[in-house]
Amino acid sequence: MLTFLICLVLLIVAYFTYGRYLEKACNIDSNAAVPSKTLYDGVDYVPMPRWRTFLIQLLNIAGTGPIFGAILGACYGPVAFIWITIGGIFMGAMHDYLSGVILVRNNGLSITEIVARYLGKGAGVFMRVFSVILLLLVGVVFVVSPADILSAKFAAVSKEWWLGIIIAYYFIATLLPVDKLIGKIYPLFGIALVAMAVGLLGVLIFGDYTIPAMTLENLHVNKANLPLMPTLFITIACGAISGFHATQSPLMARCVNNERECRFVFYGSMISESVIALIWAAIAMAFFYEDGGVSAVMATHTPAWAVNEISNTTLGLVGGILAILGVVAAPITSGDTAFRSARLIIADVFHIEQRTKWKRLVICIPLFAAGIALTFVNFDVVWRYFAWTNQALATVVLWCIVVYLNLNKRNIWVALIPAVFMTYICSSFVFVSNQFVGLGTAPLAYLLGGVVTILLTALMCYKLHKDRK
Repeated sequence: MLTFLICLVLLIVAYFTYGRYLEKACNIDSNAAVPSKTLYDGVDYVPMPRWRTFLIQLLNIAGTGPIFGAILGACYGPVAFIWITIGGIFMGAMHDYLSGVILVRNNGLSITEIVARYLGKGAGVFMRVFSVILLLLVGVVFVVSPADILSAKFAAVSKEWWLGIIIAYYFIATLLPVDKLIGKIYPLFGIALVAMAVGLLGVLIFGDYTIPAMTLENLHVNKANLPLMPTLFITIACGAISGFHATQSPLMARCVNNERECRFVFYGSMISESVIALIWAAIAMAFFYEDGGVSAVMATHTPAWAVNEISNTTLGLVGGILAILGVVAAPITSGDTAFRSARLIIADVFHIEQRTKWKRLVICIPLFAAGIALTFVNFDVVWRYFAWTNQALATVVLWCIVVYLNLNKRNIWVALIPAVFMTYICSSFVFVSNQFVGLGTAPLAYLLGGVVTILLTALMCYKLHKDRK
């Protein structure tokens, strides 16, 4: 319990301390012009209240990540608390906040265009293709998985009908102005996500549960015998740091009223997601403590089953309702914004204004045609690589932040250290994991990861030196 409580306090305090430091580090100006006002179009560039943009941003970046990822990360034991906390404060929230500020200061452009602007045209071309494909895959998977769950819970309606209903909703949400549908229903789902976490926190504090504390003895590998380094840092993404967030942030970068709101909307939403992940990791460890731990349970069950079991048992009827929201509404609210983000990226690349409805349709129709076709593809193999590609995207954005800070003569170390660390995580995973080279925990795998990290870091440092001249 002690490790959990310390981490919880640190996350909350970080918003008021490190978050405020980052605010000063990037010289926030509450009087600066923002895209929601200078580029208002009534579709994507729409000023909204701060509380609403915060809740929408939270839903945009969350999905099932801070729930399912945290439960799987709990297989490693209490060390997951440490990664969620350190990663959330110094990597994830910093990544989301500074990239959000950069987006606001660059007319709310898609992150692909920001990468092209600061890392070069080659990196931009790669990011455009990579991001659209990734968002399309995310959107499609978040069509299929909710349809599977809903068809199982409500057998009277077939999976094919649920697929059609969800795709129709996605199409409408992608096409309509951001404040008409997303702006109205997302805050409700955001409140439900937070309420579920608060309820479980109460269960942990006041219930008869044991949360294991961090010790040297429980630093172990998980059920699949995967090494702590680097697999834990790939498994828990959304609760600590996630590149997917940078693809979602442009939506709210186009809706904030001034730069001062960015800490609440971007840093605050990521800290909130880390808190949610921390709670879910803790409740999973506590709930399955007597059953041999999370690893033993996950060997035969899915995270969705765990969410349903925990929620129904600890929170009763309310928990059952919130569990449905968690495993169905959460992925849907990330799926629709994945398609919307893909539309914005394509529009930015080809300079297609989006005020006119038929021009939005020109992008949406082929985008959804591709999405519908992909629902018939088996994603089991492809989806295995999503966690790594997600963290690789975060690494690219971190380096982009480093370049931005360097050009503006600000403190680059806040992003440089996380960028080097995540470069090593992604590089070493390629050599360790069977998904790629598959050398396992042999020293050579970590050595090769180090060599790649040193070379990439040296290349980036050369660029930073050139940019300073």
